[in-house]
Amino acid sequence: MFHIGHLNILREAKKQCDYLIVGVTTDRLCKERKNKLPIIPEHDRVAIVEAIRYVDKVVLQNDMNKLEAVRKLHADRVFVGSDWKGTEQWNRYEKEFDTVGCKVIYLDHTEGISSSILREKLNNLQADS
Repeated sequence: MFHIGHLNILREAKKQCDYLIVGVTTDRLCKERKNKLPIIPEHDRVAIVEAIRYVDKVVLQNDMNKLEAVRKLHADRVFVGSDWKGTEQWNRYEKEFDTVGCKVIYLDHTEGISSSILREKLNNLQADS
């Protein structure tokens, strides 16, 4: 679910690159990874992200092979929220990307907001009505 934290990441990423490509996770991959479908379907999420002035191109993320995406898109930097820094997953990505000359840039996480928080608030509103 797109929120201000995502917009902050995109704005800061664009300040550090000439051409910003943004991956949007497919509904299928989200279902496989999290065992739930996104509230907003992928075609709507793509349209939202495409409309953001900081974004030059949107690609669908069909799998978790980020190294293949980096190679295919010739990326020299990957931007991600600082809440992922130091995690086992992103430590592994850093090493993988380094082999092809791509650096991970961690951007400040926006405190107090996440898709999980928004989903919980929506569920609470639904329960209260």
